[in-house]
Parts: sequence; structure tokens; C-alpha cells
Amino acid sequence: MKFRTDKDSLGNVKIPADVYYGPFTGRALKQYHVTGTTAHTNLIKSFVMIKHSAAISNIKLGAIDKKRGRAIVQACEKILSGKYLDQFVVDAINSGAGTAFNMNTNEVIANVALQVLHKKKGQYQFLHPNDHVNMSQSSNDTFPTAMHMAVLMNLKETILAIDVFIKSLNKKAKQFSSYKKIGRTHLMDALPVTLGSEFAAYVTSISKARTSIENAKKELEYVALGGTAVGSGANTPRGYRRIVLRELAKISKLPLKPERDMQHALQSNFAVANLSATLRNLALEINKLTNDIRLMASGPIAGLAEIGIPAVHAGSSIMPGKVNPSLAECMNMICFNIIGNDTTVAHAVQGGQFELNVMLPVMLKCVLESTDMLKNFLPIFSANLIDGLTANKEKLQKDIEKSPVIVTLLTPKIGYLKSAELFKESLKTGKTIREIVVSKKLLTNNQIDSLFR
Repeated sequence: MKFRTDKDSLGNVKIPADVYYGPFTGRALKQYHVTGTTAHTNLIKSFVMIKHSAAISNIKLGAIDKKRGRAIVQACEKILSGKYLDQFVVDAINSGAGTAFNMNTNEVIANVALQVLHKKKGQYQFLHPNDHVNMSQSSNDTFPTAMHMAVLMNLKETILAIDVFIKSLNKKAKQFSSYKKIGRTHLMDALPVTLGSEFAAYVTSISKARTSIENAKKELEYVALGGTAVGSGANTPRGYRRIVLRELAKISKLPLKPERDMQHALQSNFAVANLSATLRNLALEINKLTNDIRLMASGPIAGLAEIGIPAVHAGSSIMPGKVNPSLAECMNMICFNIIGNDTTVAHAVQGGQFELNVMLPVMLKCVLESTDMLKNFLPIFSANLIDGLTANKEKLQKDIEKSPVIVTLLTPKIGYLKSAELFKESLKTGKTIREIVVSKKLLTNNQIDSLFR
């Protein structure tokens, strides 16, 4: 392998000759062996858009000469078109405040821009990663801004996936609307409901969670860019913040706005914590309904067997013919992961000190992982499990007839104590409440049917 020698403030660093990153990244690669994964594509896009917008703003304000500025803009456009993405090599969890990733971005853009200027990689005397690509910026304001942008990008697809899920649940609520069944409280028989009303309640729960996500998303539209190191805007030309945010909103097509209190924007991550919590709450609701589905589908002989689930693959390597709720089990695991990610985010958000929270990379990794899992799996879960659910109508009706708890519906007619006696008699004799009530001439079959309705 051929190498070149790049120089930074700490000295010389040997870098593979063909790569576009530079000395800071070279040093970081030796330190941050953490997850084995590199930056999310939406983080790369967000950072490059920031550099693009900063270069345009610096040109307009005369902070950088047009030759260098335009070379940076062209380099950013090449990367945004899909080139050089393999040069963003720093681990997803890296240095505090994401400085290593910011510098990885600065160096890649600088070396691509040097080629635009017909210079060699590493000839930073002509165009420098810090002096020119990072002009009017700090890791401390660029990473929080890019973090908000990357999450907003991911949420677009995540919310679409939630909508698909809600649609599937709603379809089942209508399809099952006439199927009466035993309700359950404390996992014990309770008053009748319909299978459709259970699914309608799931629709309400997921819809409420979706609304919370939409509301939390609005806080992410306020960004830190322009605050530089501590929120004071040091080392930025007058008017920079207004122009750079206008340019960034234009290129990203996101409704970005300046955070009013820039010091708050750097030291607090309320918006990220708030969004993460809504993802956790969505996961709690999905987990609950997924557990219900697994219980309703249990059997087919020794379980509840109220609904049937589609077979997506063989359920067992040893028991032929077995069908498992495999997609529901996968969804449970995803929900557990999202809940754990929110716990990590919560610790990271309170882990900052004074003017800066440095725990940004792990926050972002967790939120992007949670939204990725939801947008990737919810459409599959909806199409291949929810849409294929069937109701065991005979079993549902049979359980209603057999359950002594139906005596509760008789209480207004015959009183609590008499109803309790009938309940005990049903359990002891194995006779249904209907059989006992009709035989004792307490009510007719028509009257009982009327109560059931």
C-alpha cells in the first residue's frame, strides 16, 4: 500500500495515498474501535449540507475567497450525489461532541475540493479542513444541527411506516367488528367485547403515539448552527447565522429555524430526549398489542386459539407443522431495543456539563437505530402478520357461552348474590350460565340473547 504524509497540529501522520480523509481521521481510526459501524447515511448527508451552506454563506459575506469557497461547494455536491461515501470511516460512537466525525467530514471535503482546484490530496496550504471547510463553525454547533437533521430525515419514513401499521390495524378492527368474544382483566374472564373493538383500541393507542412523535418532531426543527463553540457565535461574520440557516433549509428541504437561546442549544438536548421518549412510548404500545396477539393466537389446542396467524416460515426445527408468532416475537425484541435506546439517550442527555453536552454521538446512534428498526420492520409486520390475521369465530362464541362471568350481565336483573350463586354452580356442574338460568326459569333464551347484544 502506498502512503502519503499529512500534517496536523500534533505532527505528521501516515495516510493511505488513495483515501480522502486526513490526519485527524487517521488518528481517530486507531482509537475508536467501538461498534464496528460507521456514520448513518443521513448524518453524512446532513453534515455535508451544513458544510455546503456554510461555504455559500462565507462567500456571500466575504469571509472566504470565491475560488476556495466554490471548490468546497462543488466537493459537497459531489458527495451529496453519492460519491466518496466510503470515506466517512469514523465509528458511529467516537469522540465527545462528535469532533472526530466533524473532522472526518472536513478532511474528505477538503481533499475532494483540492482535486477540484487541481491540487494533490493533503496539500492543505491551498485549502485547509479547519481554516476553510470548517470556517464559521465548530463541532459543538454542527453536530447538534446535523443530529436534528438526520433524525428529521429518518422520521419521514418512520411516520409513513406507522401510518401503514395504523391502516392495517384499522382494517382488522372493521373486519372483526361483529365477532363477540370474552374480554379479559387480570388475565381472567371478564365481560364480553368484540374482537374488532380490541383492534380499534389498538388503533387509538398507536394514533396517540404517532401524534406525540409529530409534536416532538417540531422541537427538532430548531437548530444550533451559528452558535460555534459555546453558543456565542464567536468567529462568525455578521449576518452569518441568518444566511447559513436559510441556505441549509433550502438544500435540506427541512423547516429549520434558529434556536432562540443558542447557549441552551449547545448545553441541552431536550428536543432529542423528548423525541426519544415518544419512540419509547410507541414501543410500549406496540409491545402490548403484540403480546395480546401472541396470547390470542396461542394454541392451537392448548391455548386461547381466538385468532389465527399466517405462517411465514416453519415454526420449529424439530416439531413438524408447528407455526409460531415469529414476526410478533421479532417485534417484541425491536420494542425492547427501542426502550433500551431511550434509557441510553436519557443518561446521555443528563451527562453534559456546563456549556456543552459531549454525549451526542451515542444519542444519535440510539435514536437513528430506533427509527431505522421501525421504518424497516413495521411495513413487514403490518403486511405479513396483521393483514393475515383471521378470527376463530366458533371458538370465540363457544367461550362466551361457556364462561360463567357472563352472569355479570344478569346482575341488574337478579342481583349480585344470586348471580354469584349461579357462577359457582356453573363452575361446579360444568353447565353454562344460559343452561342454568333457563332451567331455573329466571330468563328466557331470547332475554339472554338480548343481554349479550
